[in-house]
Order: sequence, then structure tokens, then C-alpha cells
Amino acid sequence: MNRYDVVIVGAGGAGLRTALEAARDPSVKVAVVSKVYPTRSHTGAAQGGLNAALGHVVPNDSPEAHAYDTIKGSDFLADQDAVFFMCEEAPEVVYELDRWGVPFSRLPDGRIAQRPFGGASFPRTVYSADRTGHVLLHTLFEQALSRDNIDFYNEFFLLDIIHDGKRVKGVSLYDIKNGEVVVLAAKSVVLATGGFARVYWQRSTNAVGNTGDGVAVALRNGVPLRDMEFIQFHPTGLARTGILLSEACRGEGGYLLNALGERFMARYAPDKMELAPRDIVSRAIEYEIREGRGVGAGVEAYVYLDLRHLGKEKIKERLPQVRQLAMDFEGVDPVKDLVPIRPTAHYCMGGVHVVNYQTSSTSLEGLYAVGECACTGVHGANRLGGNSLIELLVFGKFCGIAAREYAKQVDFLPISEGEERKGYEYVANLMEREGKESLALLRRKMGQIMWEKVGIFRDERSLREAYEELSELLERWHHVPVVDKSKVFNTNLLEVMELRNMLELARVVAYCALHRRESRGGHYREDYPERDDENFLKHSLVWWDGQDLKLEYIPVKIIKYQPAERKY
Repeated sequence: MNRYDVVIVGAGGAGLRTALEAARDPSVKVAVVSKVYPTRSHTGAAQGGLNAALGHVVPNDSPEAHAYDTIKGSDFLADQDAVFFMCEEAPEVVYELDRWGVPFSRLPDGRIAQRPFGGASFPRTVYSADRTGHVLLHTLFEQALSRDNIDFYNEFFLLDIIHDGKRVKGVSLYDIKNGEVVVLAAKSVVLATGGFARVYWQRSTNAVGNTGDGVAVALRNGVPLRDMEFIQFHPTGLARTGILLSEACRGEGGYLLNALGERFMARYAPDKMELAPRDIVSRAIEYEIREGRGVGAGVEAYVYLDLRHLGKEKIKERLPQVRQLAMDFEGVDPVKDLVPIRPTAHYCMGGVHVVNYQTSSTSLEGLYAVGECACTGVHGANRLGGNSLIELLVFGKFCGIAAREYAKQVDFLPISEGEERKGYEYVANLMEREGKESLALLRRKMGQIMWEKVGIFRDERSLREAYEELSELLERWHHVPVVDKSKVFNTNLLEVMELRNMLELARVVAYCALHRRESRGGHYREDYPERDDENFLKHSLVWWDGQDLKLEYIPVKIIKYQPAERKY
């Protein structure tokens, strides 16, 4: 059994940034665990950029303006102390990336360029064409490889966290390459496993590996999850596949058109138009389709993204990946064609409940959570575009400090033989399991339920049905056999374990959405269309007590800006 001061599960932007900070002390031994090779982590799919009030492009911008935009964008559910912390730390984090070699797009005089993004009062999104996440991920990975005290466990799947009910002891992992179960002892464990929007299976921007593994493991171990009902649907997913076209399309001046050729956002957000927050734009598109102003009907209906007026040179310079995706997956060239788009499941505002945003600590001592798998409270009911990358960088930095310093103060806890064998027995039982349920059928059914009943529009009946149907699917999961009995790269076994995680989290999303009887941000109830600050200006907190889901609410931290009507 290998022993590490800090074990970080996840090697995307959040995990790597945490690892770099934890490893600043050369005496601290760090392990980074990832179920894919790090440069395939989902951070690489982020296109548009990261928000920071640098102040040199638009002098009037400030961290406070960034904070207010974030709080307003969150539909006033964001914890304002955490938001101010993130926005004040953001500029230095960007300059640090610049020093590490991230190739940001530049102004003619060499300064870092910034573009407009939805819900922002100033152009503050720092970018690298439309491949920001890709260059960020590679730069962080290069930096991590240069540190002698960081070990990588690539292509290892998280089975469980090991703890005594009060404090973590380590993690149990499945080695995808050879089918073995490995235990790492740890003084502190960081979950950085990303989001779980793949629960909408057929229509999601997320990679197929975004199955919420860390969030599900936390839930099974009694760690509370926060704000799980809030799912973000990105307005501009390609019509056929749901693949993401960056918000940079609209930031650079793209239009949204209905079948009549109207820029319909004038009806929904006359001031911000296409640059309203994502929840508003997504609902607007779906309203247009509902009212017959979309192209086609039913699940195949769509509206158009128009970039033609930007010109070929600007598209090639600022949006090269967007153009390639449209050509490859829709067969249209944005330089001369309209691009068919429709909203698609994109981001999870909820996640593992972080009890202290400055350390990213959870309710279990020595366990931390950072990035999309965590809920620090900065996004509230709706995340602004450009705030996800800056969140994982800022909180990753301070999480790394906290996990490192905690590990230096404590000793390893002993891991018993029974605890060590638990992961092995779980895998062995799955490999021996018999049954006639279809993995693919259950997964597809899950996605259909989530899209139709826990989607952009929700109501009491559909949410109750979704919860019951997802509970049934979870029972049926126990009868899904692992057909492939091999040990080397057994993707069949991996997908069975991932499906369990997705079903457990999908059911939690439906459960929390059912009990939030109001509309706020990404959660829109047609039977409760108004925001209800009197009863629901609070975070949901859900956990598993071993038999049932338990739900309670905790206050939102309001330190400066009182809730107001959200207009754009």
C-alpha cells in the first residue's frame, strides 16, 4: 500500500491546480489519480475563457463589478463572501497562468485580450481563441510533470473513500489497465472529479466520462451535497449531437435567429440580447420552438446561430474550433451558413457541500472538494460563462494550500484488512453478477427521463414521475451483468460502475427539484413560475443516511447585495 500526504482524485484543471499548490512544499508527497490520461480531462473542452477584472482593457471594471454580475447571474442564490473572494483573487491567478506560459490571445500592444460574455457588465473574459480550456489544461499538466513530488495514477477509477466516520484514511481505486484494486493511504483526500451532466446522456456537452464519480462516492459515504437541483443548459449545443459551441460565438457578436429570421432575444432580454445569462437564453430558445417559430418539430427542432456577418478572418482567428465542429458534425460552414443549435445539458451548479470556501473542506475531516464536483456557493442557481475556469483555479490554489498544511499536522490513520478488501469484493461481485438487464437500455432511459422530466421546464407531476422512474432504474441496475470477463481495459465493467453513479445522482437532482417549489436560475418550475425569496432563498442540502435521502435547507450568505428582480 502506497502512502501519500495528499491524494487528489481528478486531473483536470481543478485537480492539477490543487496538486501544484500542494506540492510547493517539496517534503509533501502528492498523488494525482485520473480515470483518463490527464490531457483528456474535460477541462480541455472549455472553449470560451475565464473571467477576471484585469482592468487594463476596460479601466472601469473591478472585482466588485465582477462579483455583482456573478451574484445577479446566480439569481441571488450565490454566497456573497465566496463570490467576493473568488473575484478578488481572479486577476493574480490569471497573471500566474500567464507566467507559466498559457498562450492567451493578445491585443496589438501585447496585453492580454478580453471579450464580452453573457451576464457581464464589462468585457472581462480572458481567452485563447476558442481553445482556452485546452491550453490551460496542457500548461498545468506540464507544470505538474516538472514537480518531483507529484506521482500520477493515470487510468485509475475511484471506487470509494476510506474513513472512520470522522476522518479520511485514503482511497480505494480500480486499475483500469489490469483490473487490480489498489488502496492509497492518505492524510488528506481531494475530490476533483468534475461534473455529472452526462446524466442527460443523449443530449449533453459533457464527455462520456463525466459521470459524477466523486460526487456519488461522497453521497454514499454520508457527505452532504448542495444545490443539486440546479443544472445549466447551454443555449448553443449543435442540434444533432448536443456538442458545445462556445458562448464566445455570442461574445464575438453572433446572433440567434428563429425560423422567421428574427433576432428573437429582443423579446426576452432587450438590453443584453444574446448576451443574457445562459438560463434565460436557453428558455427563450425553447419558447420559440414551443410556439412554432423553430425549424422542424419535436426533439429534432432547432433555431439558428448566425456568425456570417463576423467575416471569415475573424471566425478563423477567434472561433476556429467552433467552425470545425459545425463543419464536422452539422455539415455547415459558419462563414457562409446558418448553424442549427438547441440547448444542451452543460454544467452542474450543485455538488459536494463545501463547508469552508477558503479551504474547500467538507463535513468529513481531511476530505476536500474542488471544481465542478464541489459546491462552494459561488454559482448559486445559474453560473455565468467564464466563471467555471476561474472558480477551479482560485479554489484549487487555496484547496492545495489547505490540504497540504492539514497533512503536515496529522499522522496516517491505520487501514484495516477489511477496509482494504472492500473495493476488491465490490469489483469481484460485479464481475460474477448475473442478470438480464441491458446497460445501454437503462442508460438511454435515464437520459430520456432527465431530458423530458427534469429538463429546462419542470413541474410537480413530471418531477415526481422522474424520481420514481429513476428509483426503479436504480433497482434494475442490480441486475445488469458484466458480460466482459477480461481484466485488461474492461470498459464494460467501468460503464456498469459509472451507470450506478449517474443513476444515484440523477435521482438526487429530481428529488431536490421536486422539493424546490419556485423558479430560480436554471431551475424553472412551470407550476411555480416566480422566484420565492420568502421560502426558498436558501441552499438545499441532501445526504444519504444509509437508507433514505434526507433534505434540509441552509441560509444563503448575503453580505452586501440584497435580492432584486433579475432583468437584462
